Amino acid sequence: QVQLVESGGGLVQAGGSLRLSCVASGRMFSRNDMAWYRQAPGKQREWVASISTRFDTNYADSVKGRFSISRDNTKNTLYLQMNSLKPEDTAIYVCKSAVAWGQGTQVTVSS
Repeated sequence: QVQLVESGGGLVQAGGSLRLSCVASGRMFSRNDMAWYRQAPGKQREWVASISTRFDTNYADSVKGRFSISRDNTKNTLYLQMNSLKPEDTAIYVCKSAVAWGQGTQVTVSS
């Protein structure tokens, strides 16, 4: 059974940066497209970014140019580098593979 564990969230001032990590168990990580989603209080979960097994990346318009998704298949780890953070980026960030969701990590951006 695949498990995904996120880390790296926290409290940061607007304009700051954070780097999220998502470690996957098992040996199938390199064969799965991966993605980051987020859910703000009172809002629906929304897609943030994705990366394919071929390292092709896509981003939501709201984060394009500020966030960068990457993966290290040797470490079974997915990353999300978040720069120029805004208060509206405040949410629980969750990583997803084809077969599993993580529990999420809280990101809070103060104004």
